[in-house]
Amino acid sequence: MNTTINNHEQKDPVHSAEGVVQENVNAVNSAKTRELYNKRQQIYPKNISGTFRKLKWAVVAVLLGIYYILPFLRWPREGSGSDQFVLADFEHRRFYFGPIEIWPQEVYYITGLLILAGVGLFLATSLFGRVWCGYACPQTVWTDLFIWIEQLFEGDRNQRIRLDKAPWSFDKAWRKIGKHAVWLLISLMTGGWFVMYFNDAYVVLGGFLTGKAPFSAYVFAGALTFTTYALAGTLREQVCTFMCPWPRIQAAMLDHEALSVTYKHDRGEPRGPHKKGQSWEGRGDCVDCRQCIAVCPAGIDIREGLQIECINCALCIDACDEIMDKVGRPRGLIGYDTEDNINRRLKGQTSQFNFIRPRTIFYGTIFAIVSGAMLYGLLTRHTIGVNVIRDRAPLFVTLSDGSVRNAYTLKILNMSGADRNVAITFEGITNGHLEGETGKFENNELLMETKPNKVSVVRTFVVASPEQQKAKSVVIKVKVRDLKTNEVATSKSVFITGTE
Repeated sequence: MNTTINNHEQKDPVHSAEGVVQENVNAVNSAKTRELYNKRQQIYPKNISGTFRKLKWAVVAVLLGIYYILPFLRWPREGSGSDQFVLADFEHRRFYFGPIEIWPQEVYYITGLLILAGVGLFLATSLFGRVWCGYACPQTVWTDLFIWIEQLFEGDRNQRIRLDKAPWSFDKAWRKIGKHAVWLLISLMTGGWFVMYFNDAYVVLGGFLTGKAPFSAYVFAGALTFTTYALAGTLREQVCTFMCPWPRIQAAMLDHEALSVTYKHDRGEPRGPHKKGQSWEGRGDCVDCRQCIAVCPAGIDIREGLQIECINCALCIDACDEIMDKVGRPRGLIGYDTEDNINRRLKGQTSQFNFIRPRTIFYGTIFAIVSGAMLYGLLTRHTIGVNVIRDRAPLFVTLSDGSVRNAYTLKILNMSGADRNVAITFEGITNGHLEGETGKFENNELLMETKPNKVSVVRTFVVASPEQQKAKSVVIKVKVRDLKTNEVATSKSVFITGTE
């Protein structure tokens, strides 16, 4: 009898066991992957009224008003290419902000503004937590607006939940289509208005309406329309949790003395349902109604402590205060507080707020220094400048009388809105004189006129005897003086004598 077993058909129990183990490991890993990349759970924030909701609406109205009105405000500027109050004019290399006109060489002012914005955000966070995220962040402002539109079409929280679960019908269709249509209209206005900060608002608006705007304007407006619709309409809290780096950075800005929206567990615990007439003895004020979760745009439970998803919008404060009024307990179970205050109350001490701390002093000092430096720079800002470009081929020319001539190109910047008569002189040369291809000479000064908001180019020559100079290369200073205001701009260069 043939007892030979085919090696390909033989089953090794060890390898079989390893295979089963590997399959189990793969299954566990697959389950973990599915859990890690879990599908987003739709959040339906409940409408709430109260002090902080009203405050948020006021901030939304002010910020959106500024955004949509500012491009149409005008500021008269003599000799300037634009009278728009705020304009980043890339074509003419200017940035206008009211009476302030920033030129390319003054980019340090933009740097200063960015530093102030960053340090100001650090200071505000160290004092009041994520107040920027909760009230002034564009993501928060437009999301609040989009949620309000959603509530107008689909109703409050429970109505929206029922509508999403209901089968498609005419009623559901028109509500959904209407909501998204208004979202798209607001997004288009957002994108179109942003373009107006880089081009004249009236020209852009007229071009959009007639189809004659530049192609780039349509591209940028379309891109911003898409991002506004996607971020404020669909992604919402995911932007703050996953896309924005600030929730992670702000952890370094906070300490136990920073004011944040806080559930006061020293007063609320132990929590639990409460019936009318029951005693409050031996229990906390929290009745576990979960209204703080229902109104939260991030869908979190504030009672679990400080969380990365919390933007400190303070809507949970309004929701909790409303419940406290109904059950007859004091307001403020959820409110702006600090971790140290909770610990103080647990020890029988009184609450206190320490706004003056090392980090707030540090941020405040930096903010004050940068603000002072920028203010000083603006108050002492020169409106005339000069740049000297020396000819390098040839380095110098020896004239028939033995003197040496060096050639220079002067670029004179007139940053004012009017014509300016200026006098050009030089210093540093012994018994030298100035020559030029254009302009008028008086007392060894070159007189010329400069146009407003432009760079005037003039060709000049410095002539001197090489024997009378102290070195082979002499440093010279070119001065441009306004004949009316006596404002002076200077620049240095060199004079080559040609001597050994």
